[in-house]
Amino acid sequence: CATDAILAERGEALRAELELEALLITRSEKGMTLIREGQAPLHLPTRAQEVFDVTGAGDTVIGLMGLALAANHALPEAMMLANLGAGLVVAKPGTATLSIAELYTALHGDKLAEFGVIEPAPLVDAVRAAQLRGERVVMTNGCFDILHAGHVAYLEQAKRLGDRLVVAVNDDASIGRLKGPKRPINPLNRRMQVLAGLGAVDWVVPFSDDTPAALIEQVLPDILVKGGDYRPEDIAGGCAVIANGGEVKVLGFEDGVSTTAMISSILDRES
Repeated sequence: CATDAILAERGEALRAELELEALLITRSEKGMTLIREGQAPLHLPTRAQEVFDVTGAGDTVIGLMGLALAANHALPEAMMLANLGAGLVVAKPGTATLSIAELYTALHGDKLAEFGVIEPAPLVDAVRAAQLRGERVVMTNGCFDILHAGHVAYLEQAKRLGDRLVVAVNDDASIGRLKGPKRPINPLNRRMQVLAGLGAVDWVVPFSDDTPAALIEQVLPDILVKGGDYRPEDIAGGCAVIANGGEVKVLGFEDGVSTTAMISSILDRES
């Protein structure tokens, strides 16, 4: 059609003739138009940066429209998703597929958070992006008040279980409640800085509750790890991880090395 107005007029006539609630018209390099009874036409320009091959674009539109509508999204939202997906597919040669990771990146931008110290909300986004890329995310937690060789060996062992390692760290107030008023020795920012400097650790995130259960339920790692003599079913957050299809593992600590023993040794020497 020569103009959007002519297209809308003819589209509305076809929608009425077929007694449809809505009619979606794909328009190649001009994007797509949604015609609905009693509403103004919705025109979306193409999202394609370059067009290499249009083969399969229509299938992508139908597939994504169906997926979005099945997930209870409104027609305009489904149309926007389909338009985005089609724009990605036509940039590929031949009949191409579209991965969830590609669609996620196009929707949210490349939100790969920089590794290191991070807050819970961006951590969840970073973990989801990693999982969509097929990476297995391992998570553990602790006080890590005075980092020692036992901690390092434990974190390296945890990292070997997957591709990315998240370390959740008790804030100062929660350590005080757990360990007593004389702890922590090192404040939260210093503890996180030291952990973030370890090669085995990808992300370090603080939490303020007595247990990290609420944080773990948000992050939902593929593998939840705890050191010591815990039973897997007793580990905070473990039920949520298992219910999501993940695993809970218990790793051993290095014998004879602990923060409490180090503090006692230092005090004995000073006295």
